[in-house]
Amino acid sequence: MTENVTYHSRKNVFYVILGIVFLVFLGRLIQLQFLYSEKYGKMSSENAIRNVAVAPLRGYMYDRNGILVVDNRPAYNVTVTPVEFENKNLELLTEILKMEKGEVRERIEKGKKYNRFSPVKIKRDVDFQTLSFVEEYSGQLKGVEYQFEPKRYYPTKAHGSHLLGYIKEITESQLQKLGEFYRQGDIIGASGLEAGYEKYLRGKKGFELITVDAEGKIIGNYNDGKSDIQPVEGDDLELTLDIKVQALAESLLSDKRGAVVAIDPNDGGIIALVSKPDFNPELLSGVTPLNVWQQLNTDPTKPLFNRATLTNYPPGSTFKMLLALAALQEGIIDENWRVNCRGSFTFGNKVFKDMHVHGPTNVVEAIQRSCNVFFYQLMLKTGLPTWSRYGKQFGFGTPTGIDILEENSGLLPSEEYYNRRYGKGRWTQGYLVSLGIGQGELGVSPLQLAAYAMVLANEGKYYKPHVVDKIKEKENKKNIKIQTEMRQINLKKEVWKSVREGLYRAVNVSGGTGASARVPGINVAGKTGTAQNPHGKDHAWFIGFAPYENPKIAICVLVENVGYGGVFAAPIAGLCIEQFLYGEIIRNKLNQPKLILPKTETEQIRD
Repeated sequence: MTENVTYHSRKNVFYVILGIVFLVFLGRLIQLQFLYSEKYGKMSSENAIRNVAVAPLRGYMYDRNGILVVDNRPAYNVTVTPVEFENKNLELLTEILKMEKGEVRERIEKGKKYNRFSPVKIKRDVDFQTLSFVEEYSGQLKGVEYQFEPKRYYPTKAHGSHLLGYIKEITESQLQKLGEFYRQGDIIGASGLEAGYEKYLRGKKGFELITVDAEGKIIGNYNDGKSDIQPVEGDDLELTLDIKVQALAESLLSDKRGAVVAIDPNDGGIIALVSKPDFNPELLSGVTPLNVWQQLNTDPTKPLFNRATLTNYPPGSTFKMLLALAALQEGIIDENWRVNCRGSFTFGNKVFKDMHVHGPTNVVEAIQRSCNVFFYQLMLKTGLPTWSRYGKQFGFGTPTGIDILEENSGLLPSEEYYNRRYGKGRWTQGYLVSLGIGQGELGVSPLQLAAYAMVLANEGKYYKPHVVDKIKEKENKKNIKIQTEMRQINLKKEVWKSVREGLYRAVNVSGGTGASARVPGINVAGKTGTAQNPHGKDHAWFIGFAPYENPKIAICVLVENVGYGGVFAAPIAGLCIEQFLYGEIIRNKLNQPKLILPKTETEQIRD
């Protein structure tokens, strides 16, 4: 009897355990088939069919004459698929790639976080010898392959480094911020147009579908490649840039520090934008060796700094026209108002000097001869609020909005600024005298002054500066014209006439300070500036436009720490204007329009 009870008890326990095991397996089956079918189905698919991203060709860039200025060249990257790679081969791989173990290991580990089945770029732009080694050891280096990727190439003599920009490998923080389009190892626009138009230039990635076995070994293309997704090339950019003017301006500043910005006064299109010293953008178009990057960042001449848009220097006498415009427009003076210049002006206990004794001078003559005494007194007569209000109208104190993303707002002093800096009632009119000649706390960039020259050229039309004229969409085969933004600065016709006459005489009439900006056969108008620099020699400025009768180019030239604007900046402006309007430098050719400066005139240049 007892034995019979024991037998039935054991039988029941067995059935209970069997039932529990059945329920566990049933629950797991339901979980796999119904609750997590999508997740595990996808993982299974990834084990069988692997998609490998194919980089598209980045969009090209052309100048205003259709010259290709940014091209692509082929480059090869070595990749590692983390799930296939065996750590025992790490030493061999690092020897072939000439990289540190830690760096290679770090890249593989980062790749695992995103997708351990996708190839990770380990080294870009490898040479033929490295490719040969990778191929030779392919049987041993499981999961190591190489991929094609386009690399930027610049086929002209111009660098255009601060304008065109450069590309670099995407950072971890950018990956987290920019969404799913990018993967570790992708390249992205880092500055200039490359960054500003990244979403157009980058194109769309393609994907190659590859069949692999259970061990991850590649069997071949899935569906004979018929299911592959082809990449779409990036859109091309048509620029307002004239690459020959750009190259000339770069060569004229090759041994100097400074900037040139030339702009079309009819639409605000940038003709040239140069910052010197600069760098060869090809150094940053593929792999940038660490020593090269460190050298660029520690160079005391700061080649990565964009002097055309980020400097904040006093503009010197190039700013006198703004004060003249404000005073004439407001009726504070008229063209007949004169100041007797005796070579200096005393205000309080301080003497403000001039370069020359000009005698009785009106506003046109004051611009022509750059008479400081005239503008010292005119500033006090006009007052800070009016001067500051007109400065804002011409765009000073705010960024221009140019489409290369990096620029400085500059500094346009106002009553609020002085109250904030010195305290209300703790600054005097004496602080304002120097503002009349573009000195003091006033700060501008060459881009802002070029835009100002544009407005003087076209009598009041402030076009937003821009570099891209059209975007040529590859996928939709459409051209998108960039809409030009314009606002009108409304001044009286006779006000523009007086100031423009002063600019014309500054270049073309004896006694003017800008004679060295002259161009054979073309009337150039402009103004020199020599800005005091507490850290060394003065900065040389010139702004101007041409032809005077129908302006097609406005320009600003800055040369740091050299001296007079009429000696160092104006000649550069003249050559750039000549290149743009003639398409070449014609002054040394036979049968050119005559232009011979009297020796006495060149010797008189000061400012």
